[in-house]
Amino acid sequence: MTPEAVAWDDADVQRLTAAQQEEVRARYDGKEEPGTPPSAADVSVVLVVRDDDGTALGCGALRALGDDVAEVKRMYVVPGARGRGVSKAVLRGLEDAARRNGWPTLRLETGPRQPEAVGLYTGAGYRPIGPFGAYLHDPAAAESLFFERLLEQ
Repeated sequence: MTPEAVAWDDADVQRLTAAQQEEVRARYDGKEEPGTPPSAADVSVVLVVRDDDGTALGCGALRALGDDVAEVKRMYVVPGARGRGVSKAVLRGLEDAARRNGWPTLRLETGPRQPEAVGLYTGAGYRPIGPFGAYLHDPAAAESLFFERLLEQ
């Protein structure tokens, strides 16, 4: 599975990220995600993984937070493709893109009701950290979990 770089406004990305947000709201009793939502203006990298027929199975994005840090955003895999390595392929692709862009540090926010995400990130070497950026003073992020990985260059 090779992630493909696409634009934030790609129709498949918009469909996948809408499904991701719907799932987040369902898991968190209707609450929206904390922080600043990603947009075409602030997302630097967007990747999609497709099956052999071209159907989009998963996506993820990176938003630059500074000269050497980027945030992982909108990681999502359609339910029917889970357990097939799609999320790992997207995450590896995002890490490769971060290296190419000179971002040796990746950070992310997730939540306790997303154990699959926590398992993916900890299994990939991400370590727990405190809130960062827009999450620092966001009361909606009080229960969030934050992770960081320093990438090998």
